[in-house]
Amino acid sequence: MNKLGNVERVRRLARRVEADLVILPEYSMFPLEGLSPEEVYALSEDLGGLFLEEVSRFAEEFSTYVLAPVLERSGAPPRVYNTSVLVSPRGAAVATYRKLHLMDALGVRESTYVVPGDRLSPIVEVAGARVAIAVCFDLRFPELFRLYALAGAEVVAVPAAWYRGALKEEVLHVLARARAAENTVYVAVANQYSDRFTGRSTAVDPLGVAMVDLGVGERYAEVVLDLDYLEEIRKQLPLLSLRRVDVYELRQLKPPATQP
Repeated sequence: MNKLGNVERVRRLARRVEADLVILPEYSMFPLEGLSPEEVYALSEDLGGLFLEEVSRFAEEFSTYVLAPVLERSGAPPRVYNTSVLVSPRGAAVATYRKLHLMDALGVRESTYVVPGDRLSPIVEVAGARVAIAVCFDLRFPELFRLYALAGAEVVAVPAAWYRGALKEEVLHVLARARAAENTVYVAVANQYSDRFTGRSTAVDPLGVAMVDLGVGERYAEVVLDLDYLEEIRKQLPLLSLRRVDVYELRQLKPPATQP
């Protein structure tokens, strides 16, 4: 497994980075397929490991934030955490999120390998935008995205490794568009592409319109997110304030911390 080589592949793919935030796909370190839980644990790293060191160099080189998924060693071997780490342009880890919803569905049992997280993503300001983190299968849980929107998120960044299957590409886009439209947030999905994963990374605007569809293959694109447009949409569609909180309630036991 060439974990550091994967970061170099991103560097070659991007060539020139002007974006404020670069999102890497889930399993950017290595995929789980064909490995035992013990092998995955042996290949996993602490958050001070070589993989994140290389990501930090990338972030410093291009003066950008990088959201990097890491298979993080847990205290419950042989299972690991599926952790996304936000690295600043100075190379420092400024936020982490451990995947909450594990894909124990459609013939996949992620919980064989992964310990689920126990708290929401922090809301972190990146270039003036308030960003939250979700991972792949989290897209199927609308309450998570609603809680992020209520906590002030304007963008939800989603590293993903969306498995191939009948209509799965369309499902990925339907879910991303729904999560964006129902919460008036931007949703940016960076998805793995291989013989197991669909590709078709996308960014969706607050009305649920796909701004980009990268199709098949390993590709890199930069998309401009307009926060003034988001504010205008929220004025026209004040969905968050129109909720009937007198009739129903969505409670969060562990609210996300807002980080600078």
